[in-house]
Order: sequence, then C-alpha cells, then structure tokens
Amino acid sequence: MSKTYDTLGNLKVGSFIIIDNEPCRIVEMSRAKTGKHGSAKAHVVAIGLFSKAKKTLVAPVDTQVEVPIIEKRVGQVIADMGDKVQVMDLETYETFEVEKEFIDEKIRDKVQTGVEVEYLSVGGRRLIARLR
Repeated sequence: MSKTYDTLGNLKVGSFIIIDNEPCRIVEMSRAKTGKHGSAKAHVVAIGLFSKAKKTLVAPVDTQVEVPIIEKRVGQVIADMGDKVQVMDLETYETFEVEKEFIDEKIRDKVQTGVEVEYLSVGGRRLIARLR
C-alpha cells in the first residue's frame, strides 16, 4: 500500500489515516491539553474503508502517522453480475470488478449498468464512493 507520513496534530475529521495496517477515514477527533508533564494527546476515532470497523488511536499530537495515498477516479458500470459489478475507468479504459460490499450502502441500490461512479483506489483495492 502506498503511503506517506504526517503529524497527527495536522489531521482533522474527514482525513484518512492508516490504523492497524488498514486505511481509515477519521470521523471524530479530540485533543487534550498538555498537562504538568508530557505533551498534548489526540484521540482519534476512525472507520475502516473496507472492513467498516471502528478503530481508535490515542497518541501525542506530534506523533508521525501513516496516511494512505488515495486516488479518486471516475468509471462507468458496465455490468451487474449479482454480487459484483464490473467497472471501466473512463480515463484508462481499464476494466475491473468491485464486490457489492465495497459499494457505499447509501448508493448500493442505485448502481446499475451505464451509471458513472466515482471510486477510490487504495493499494490495489477499489471502493465505489458516489455516483456522478
């Protein structure tokens, strides 16, 4: 998985982070002020992009954390194969399959043949995020 590094204090709600070797989107973040000893702490709650599991991280705000490199691309649904959909990238014309569990549940029933979708590519795995 391609990744970069950033300071935990620079991230905010909506940013992406890697926790337990899985890319996650931050849904909640709070910072505790510095005490008599030590540094300020950040409490991060994130949801895994692929597993949908809730992950938490508590660390000093100056900690270097891994941030996934996410490509946002546009594709068109070519075929609906029951538990999968086949998508063609509109820039490279590459075709690939995405399992229905990796389609955002809000749009899962609206994804059908001929519809343009926006998908995220993270480390060779793909996730359909929204309709265009």
